[in-house]
Amino acid sequence: MTDFGIVTIPTHYTIQPVELARWAEESGFESLFFGEHSHIPASRKTPFPLGGELPQYYSEFYDPFVGLTAAAAVTQKLKVGTSVCLVPEHHPINLAKSAACLDRVSNGRFLLGIGAGWNAEEMGDHGVAFKDRWKETRERVLAIREIWTKDEAEFHGQFVDFDPIWCWPKPVQAVGPPILMGADSKWAPKRIVEYCDGWIPVDGPNLASGIEAIQAEADRVGRSMRDFDLTVITGEVFAGEKSIESRVQEHLTLGFNRITFLVVADKPDEQWPILERYAKLIRNF
Repeated sequence: MTDFGIVTIPTHYTIQPVELARWAEESGFESLFFGEHSHIPASRKTPFPLGGELPQYYSEFYDPFVGLTAAAAVTQKLKVGTSVCLVPEHHPINLAKSAACLDRVSNGRFLLGIGAGWNAEEMGDHGVAFKDRWKETRERVLAIREIWTKDEAEFHGQFVDFDPIWCWPKPVQAVGPPILMGADSKWAPKRIVEYCDGWIPVDGPNLASGIEAIQAEADRVGRSMRDFDLTVITGEVFAGEKSIESRVQEHLTLGFNRITFLVVADKPDEQWPILERYAKLIRNF
């Protein structure tokens, strides 16, 4: 059975997390994901990956862990997740604790979508060299898993190094919240299979080849595709000339177990009609 979710960016003027979470659960959605940017440097040379000018709301994101905690507190079954948490912006000990606490207060309903970021200046403000962001992400994730699963955790790498520590709480989920990678480069399949539990790409032309590459890498190291959560971020903006219904059907055929719909940051009067259309759509599936 395929699950459906919402991906959005809460800001000071959008539908607030508590109201949105209650509505999503009541409307039959399985999950709610919030994105992350800690800030946007006022002086920036890095081009916006989608082209054109960077939207203003990129500098207005709520902290996703605060927003998702509010969402979890007013729901019973709704899963809450990051899409994505920019791992290089977090110290691994702090991120391990934040994620474990959110998993605790949600009673095991947290999904940790991760990325390494695209904005070199933003990473630089966090003390991370852009060329090293994926190396740092790998070590931080591996260190976080040690903290989640060991009573006395330690890690010694090139970028992350700490002697044995005690750090609680541990997550409700046995080995920690599922970690889903939000990247679709040629290196992503290897990274996903090595230290993640799934894939959460943005809709695009490379989804089928991406799943095939993950399958090939999983076969190479002896992991089963049943181990992986396959989530896609789609929406009306990605459908092109096709209907969103037909695009969803294509995702189902590819084997995605969760389909999430992007709702961009805007005033509530602009967001509610889009959300209602998606609520109607999922009832047809």
